[in-house]
Amino acid sequence: MKGIILAGGNGTRLYPMTKVVSKQLLPIYDKPLIYYPLSVLMLAGIREILIISTDLDKPAYERLLGNGDSIGLKISYTVQERPRGLADAFILGESFIGSDSVCLILGDNVFYGQDLTKVLNKATELKEGAIIFGYPVKDARAFGVVEFNKANNVVSIEEKPENPKSNYAVPGIYFYDNSVIEIAKNVKPSIRGEIEITSVNNKYLENKKLKVILLGRGMAWLDTGTPEGLLKAAEYVEAVQSRQGFYIACLEEIAWRRGFISDEQFMAIGESLKMTDYGQYVLSLLLESDFGK
Repeated sequence: MKGIILAGGNGTRLYPMTKVVSKQLLPIYDKPLIYYPLSVLMLAGIREILIISTDLDKPAYERLLGNGDSIGLKISYTVQERPRGLADAFILGESFIGSDSVCLILGDNVFYGQDLTKVLNKATELKEGAIIFGYPVKDARAFGVVEFNKANNVVSIEEKPENPKSNYAVPGIYFYDNSVIEIAKNVKPSIRGEIEITSVNNKYLENKKLKVILLGRGMAWLDTGTPEGLLKAAEYVEAVQSRQGFYIACLEEIAWRRGFISDEQFMAIGESLKMTDYGQYVLSLLLESDFGK
């Protein structure tokens, strides 16, 4: 399975912060926002990743992440000339996806929870059809809402309904088989002129191949599309890291724990950053693991 991070758009809801920098490069406490969706793909065991951005911002992502080799990944980049909807990612990424299945995650979504890796591993077992997620919210009217039966088969998906049929919102992570490419190609643009992800999901629903995995208590999904959202996400990350001592979305740690990089590579990263708290954290993990003893 391959992964795509959609990090395009202009981030107009965050102006003036985003007048000169991509939204996904803004900090969430101590890391760039894009680290968080990238960490989710890594936790899912996905190592081939395409980042879709604007022509203006692409060089900044390349400077930040390079080709991914330092953390055991293979990262490539492509440009979305103008916002054409989430499903445009599968058209732009056709050659990257090839004959594989694919996970699309939005570049401004933050996920965290004890069972996150377990949930992601279940989704990556996808052989046919599509999997979306359902996250319980107090007021579902501001979200895409998924209705499902006892077998977790999707019954309906509605975008910002006045009378939601469930209290489960659809967050910005989606798993699809390879047929998503042709489905996306045949989606008619909406009134907004965009190729909507809801249209793709409805096609899978029509074919009875759309399932939902529910994210329950103990799982956090944070949308960072507004200044308030950015602040709340940063406060959440700071609170978890300060109280528990574990870093959220430390890419190097995930790469090391999943065997993408060796102890020696992990040590070199820590040494190169040892003047920072981030580098000291990396080195402390090696000490706890009895590295070199």
